[in-house]
Amino acid sequence: MADKTPDIIYTIVDEAPELARGSLLPIISSFSEAAGVSVATKDISLAGRILALFPDLLSDDQRVSDDLAELGQLVKTPEANVIKLPNISASVPQLEAAIKELQSQGYPIPAYPADPQTDEEKAVRAKYDTVKGSAVNPVLREGNSDRRSAKAVKEYAKANPHRMGEWKSTSKTTVAAMPGDDFFANEKAATITAAQAGGAKIVFTAKDGSETVLKSGLKYLEGEIVDATFMSAKALRSYIKAEVESMEPGVLFSVHLKATMMKVSDPIIFGHFVSVYLEDFLAKHGDKLDFNPNSGIGALEKLIAGNAEMEADLKAALAAKPAMYMVDSDKGITNLHVPSDVIIDASMPAVIKAGGIGWGPDGKAADTKCCIPDNSYACVYDETVEYFKETGTLDVTTCGAVSNVGLMAQKAEEYGSHPTTFEMSADGTVSIVLDSGEVLLSNEVEAGDIWRSCTAKKAPILDWIKTGIERFDVEGTGAFWLDANRAHDAELIKYVEPALKEAGKDIPIMAPREATRFTWEEMRKGKNVVTITGNVLRDYLTDLFPILELGTSAKMLSIVKLMQGGGLFETGAGGSAPKHVQQVQEENHLRWDSLGEFCALGESYNFLAASKSMPKAGVLGAAVEVATQKLLLENKSPERKVGQNDNRSSHYWFARYWAEALAAQDDDAELKAHFAPIAAALAEKESVILDELKSEEGKPADMGGYYHADPAKVASIMRPSATLNAIIG
Repeated sequence: MADKTPDIIYTIVDEAPELARGSLLPIISSFSEAAGVSVATKDISLAGRILALFPDLLSDDQRVSDDLAELGQLVKTPEANVIKLPNISASVPQLEAAIKELQSQGYPIPAYPADPQTDEEKAVRAKYDTVKGSAVNPVLREGNSDRRSAKAVKEYAKANPHRMGEWKSTSKTTVAAMPGDDFFANEKAATITAAQAGGAKIVFTAKDGSETVLKSGLKYLEGEIVDATFMSAKALRSYIKAEVESMEPGVLFSVHLKATMMKVSDPIIFGHFVSVYLEDFLAKHGDKLDFNPNSGIGALEKLIAGNAEMEADLKAALAAKPAMYMVDSDKGITNLHVPSDVIIDASMPAVIKAGGIGWGPDGKAADTKCCIPDNSYACVYDETVEYFKETGTLDVTTCGAVSNVGLMAQKAEEYGSHPTTFEMSADGTVSIVLDSGEVLLSNEVEAGDIWRSCTAKKAPILDWIKTGIERFDVEGTGAFWLDANRAHDAELIKYVEPALKEAGKDIPIMAPREATRFTWEEMRKGKNVVTITGNVLRDYLTDLFPILELGTSAKMLSIVKLMQGGGLFETGAGGSAPKHVQQVQEENHLRWDSLGEFCALGESYNFLAASKSMPKAGVLGAAVEVATQKLLLENKSPERKVGQNDNRSSHYWFARYWAEALAAQDDDAELKAHFAPIAAALAEKESVILDELKSEEGKPADMGGYYHADPAKVASIMRPSATLNAIIG
């Protein structure tokens, strides 16, 4: 790190938010400089993380620093002030595509070994596996999450309600979970005592007594909560068959998982749905094909392309089953085509927002059976569906806001990106064995079962409770979402109850189903409600409630109060970013909305003002909020089509409104004098700037790469107005 830590670290990422950075960051840097605030960047993009793996293979001019590792150290200090944009959580296909692109640009890095045989290939595979999935968030999230809508965003949503589908009491949409033998039912948990603290390993003992160490080198701290559970493959398959067979006519079949983050368990669960759905086809042709159901129907279609008999049999097998919820009915892409196409925290709110409606293979809307196997979280969506059947569509013009305080610091409750989830190869027992020889937890399993363990350390838990109390004091309504009948939650409650008593706070502790209804009822009354949850529910609820109340979760403000006193300000979701990039490549129009960046920026300045006694930063932050609110009220956010506002023109309006707010304020005369002529120039040159920004729209744009774009080409695309650039500097 440099001798003096920059006041703000702005992350280099991927796809649409990275293109947007090319336009927005020069504005931020210029305005910050006027207030004596230093801004620097750190590269956490997929390409940057890949190149950092192989410094010995690269030339001096190709070599990059391991910025993620450096940020991982920074967030453990009080000086940290990081604005984190959405980055790619890489799947294997994305990783392979990024590697090939870098190789084509002259970087001599090795290919991804899909089936490593030699020690060298295994070593390369191990390196690449460190950047797969959610590789960034566990490193940077050294604090718990405080996620809520910014005031300007909430007020705009109430004044400009998004379109909602109508809920009817006669809706046949339901949520179906396993009747038992799932992760919820089989969970065991323990809190580590002082005598138990230290090393541990996960051991599988087969029926013949032979032992296999599944994971060694674990280390548990005193006070750490450790759980162990499994989902029965037999019970899962019986449940899937029963749900398929009990489908009502006219209702679509769907499954909602998260194969991107729960990258061990959920692809396997997804594969069981595929193989049960295609049981007739696989019974006839499975032995002839090298097909892994975990890859989905899309992979099967590619395998059998051109084989008329198999294509006909697949079509017949699908026709014999209930109609499926479609990702893209025009292209024939079903819910079971690709494991990462239907992500529960986005797909379930979309169904609920539409009034319980999905789209079938005929392109028509229909009610939907939503299969969510695990009862740990299915109840939240089930209760929501039943609540709206009873009460009707949510009135977004009057409802309150729902915020979340989520337990996630120090890899708390990781749920799929962790290395302690396994598919069992035989019947036996899985045990967590301490170095003392004590068996902490054990589960009897069968071949095919999915076993997993999660942990949460004492310090993050106590910090989470403290943060939850602080947010509750602000909002006045809320609850801890913990189920006393779930083993892991029962251990957490042992921390929560005495902490609340010591603080003199009467905050209810509710099981997720009960808390779901409570939250909907309170927000419907116009109250603001805080949900205080574990990590998975943090992820799910910070999409569910915002998508219903705001129309999107991408505009939420996400503050991570780092445990050592620093701040991490996240800027919302990036799920549709690839489509945005494609539009830029085809017609040079970027519809990415930087509202999340604006909100994070304001909070970052406010943090500087409070933590480093930098009053000028506080003035910048207050002006950012004024500018953001005006941008929304004046409808200057990006739109979808060429000729309309896009990301670059929205940045012009943001810069102008920001400068005008700074010129109008009276808290800092120096900043007022500095920005008055800038505001005047931006207003005077409005038509010239907007014409220059749109001059190349409608034409293809060459970024010089997708995962590793050419900075000069990106600058040319994203800063096409010489007039704006001259004013901003």
